[in-house]
Amino acid sequence: MKNENLGLATLAKPYLIMGALLAGLAVVFGAFGAHGLKSVLTAQQLNTFEIGVRYQMYHALALLLLPALSAFVSSSWANRAALCFVIGTVLFSGSLYALAISGIKWFGPVTPFGGMFFIIGWVLLVVGLIKGHKGTKQQHKGQNNVNHKPGADNV
Repeated sequence: MKNENLGLATLAKPYLIMGALLAGLAVVFGAFGAHGLKSVLTAQQLNTFEIGVRYQMYHALALLLLPALSAFVSSSWANRAALCFVIGTVLFSGSLYALAISGIKWFGPVTPFGGMFFIIGWVLLVVGLIKGHKGTKQQHKGQNNVNHKPGADNV
């Protein structure tokens, strides 16, 4: 049965795939940072790298969990938030990885743009949750208008 038949929102499949890829890469990058870069980077550079890994994993998990909110938020709001999470991850975590590994300081100013996309994504999700899912509201109205007749059929 499709989610549309249940009145539930759906997240575009590419965002789910991207969430799974980003989560897997966060594990790979975390292991690489902990083992492969440990002797190469300074403690500060390693900390910067680890922050990138952490926020990548947070937002990868958020992408994967968005469908769980489908009864409460419409597809359009969930997909807008997902896009912001992906862009934010590329800009925020990507710039931190580049800054930590290369030491090139001009990657630093890119990081706040990624953080801005993270914040916008969370705000969009909150707005979507406040507005709710139209299918859910219609289902509740329909349940309230059900005529119950006396008899065994209502058990």
